[in-house]
Amino acid sequence: MSLLPFPAFRRLTLLALPTVLAIAGTAQADEETASAVFAGGCFWCMEEAYDQVEGVLETTSGYSGGRTEDPTYEQVTAGGTGHAEVVKVDYDPDRVDYETLLHVFWRNIDPFAEDRQFCDKGASYRSAIFPLDAEQRALAEASRDAVAERFDEPIATEINDFEAFYPAEAYHQDYYLENPVRYRFYKSACGRVERLEEVWGDEAGASAAS
Repeated sequence: MSLLPFPAFRRLTLLALPTVLAIAGTAQADEETASAVFAGGCFWCMEEAYDQVEGVLETTSGYSGGRTEDPTYEQVTAGGTGHAEVVKVDYDPDRVDYETLLHVFWRNIDPFAEDRQFCDKGASYRSAIFPLDAEQRALAEASRDAVAERFDEPIATEINDFEAFYPAEAYHQDYYLENPVRYRFYKSACGRVERLEEVWGDEAGASAAS
């Protein structure tokens, strides 16, 4: 089957809905919750993965890691903003810890792909972890070291300082739930499941540490 270039192919799955103003998010939600920010290619897919994790309270698709304030989807995917598609995960630290979220992150990405994930190509689809404090950074670096020891290939996933989070447009939020047919078509055509299984075997797509 001949596919359209990405992200053009992805755009065809979107509904023609108006965008909303994106604003910078905060690092911590409140005293009872914590946040984490991950870039794993398509943020629709990362929302789906983290929504299944017990203790995760909310996921928000957005942009981080770049220079442009309040970027739009079109600006980010066109390149030049420095931003990556990310998901912000708000969670209850009494029910799930950051190490578990890291476990889920790695098993939902291709850690060897540079400036792309699966069929989506370009720096905006790079894989990266954005630690919000020193403890998260230490855990992120330890997790990357563990993945590097497991595989005999260079790890392309970055660990970047967190500066700001900009929520994506409204039509991107909960896309896999709001548009299940379009989402399943995109995910299947992108080969995400097959590549994850090739890399991670039975652990592919994990939603909890085992």
